[in-house]
Amino acid sequence: MSFIFTRTSQMTGNKNRMVIPMDMDDFKYALCCWKDGDLIQDAFPTLDADTREFIMTGITRTEWADMFGGEE
Repeated sequence: MSFIFTRTSQMTGNKNRMVIPMDMDDFKYALCCWKDGDLIQDAFPTLDADTREFIMTGITRTEWADMFGGEE
């Protein structure tokens, strides 16, 4: 299962959307764990770094690349 998650980017102020490849109940549980102090990578171990960054800040991979350039 997956769902669309919407966040406002802390970098640009744009409203961004991303498909999160998790069940909504599992996501809510992991989000609570993270907000209660777990490291994001521990709360969401099945998600990649870009998706975890989006959950934390609303910043997409494209926004990072536009702001700071692509990977070296």
